[in-house]
Formats: sequence, C-alpha cells, structure tokens
Amino acid sequence: MKAFADFLPVLLFFAVYWATRDMFLATGAAIAASVVFTAYAWFRHRKVETMQWVSLALIVALGGATILFHDKHFIMWKPTALYWLIAAGLVVGELSGKNGIRALLGKQVELPEAVWRQLNRAWTGFFALMGALNLWVAYSFSEAVWVNFKLFGGIGLMLLFAIGQSFYLSKYLEERN
Repeated sequence: MKAFADFLPVLLFFAVYWATRDMFLATGAAIAASVVFTAYAWFRHRKVETMQWVSLALIVALGGATILFHDKHFIMWKPTALYWLIAAGLVVGELSGKNGIRALLGKQVELPEAVWRQLNRAWTGFFALMGALNLWVAYSFSEAVWVNFKLFGGIGLMLLFAIGQSFYLSKYLEERN
C-alpha cells in the first residue's frame, strides 16, 4: 500500500497530462495528491518517512514554481533533483560510515561489507546517471516524450537495474550456500 501511495502522484500526473495535454494542470494534480497522501500518512501513523518529506518539498517547490512562473522546466527538474539528492545521501552516508543500501536491505540479506559498499556505489552511480538522463530527455525531446520517459523510462530503467542487482546478489548468495 505504501508503494502505491508513493507512486500515485506520478500516476495522477501522467493521467491528467494525457487526458488534457496540460502540463500545468497535471502538475497541480501531482502537488495535490502528494499533499493529501503525506497528510494522510501523518494523521494515520503520526510519522512520515524522510524521502516522502523530500519528495513533497520538491513537488511543492518545483511544481509550485512551474505553475507560478508558467514554466514547465521547473517540474522537469524534479526527478533530477530527487535522483541527485538520493545519490548525494548515499555518498554522504558512506563517507560518514553508514551504508544507505545496507540500511534498506540489511534485514533481508547478509553480505560482507565489501559487497554492501559495491551495491551502495552502484546505486549512487545509477541515481546520478538517472538525474543526468532526465535532463537530457527534458531538454532534447518534446514535452510528451519527457512525460512518457518520466513514467515508463525512469521506472523501467530502475526495474532493470534492480533486476541486474538481484542477479548479482543471487549469484553471490548461491556461492555462500
């Protein structure tokens, strides 16, 4: 359910955009959905995860700028800003002796420290590249192509990368058994 709630503003953005071809209306819908789901999480659990706060801040700030200045490029920067913040968080975590990927997966998988470090660096690089790729698509192609890339390309590439990581991990785990 949490994953669905995190993904719903993106789906709503996509649905409104394709129904209206209006980037500004779609952005407003995504802002509203993000605010509603964050408020719901807060009132239901009295807790909101850090990434949900960061995502909310980005959608409100960049989405708000998009609507206020009537400039679609602000919202097009949102995925890049999120990807680069995640990459920066992973780097800062590693430099301070904490591994973000291990924090997410450490309860499910037991791996040597060197493997955790490799995974953390791989995800850091992936998010850094995804941020750059988003900007390239945003500035090199049409608005409609960017909207499709935001939904299908970004999610598809993340899924492929995660599958590649799982193959890497499964091979390593098979060797340990």
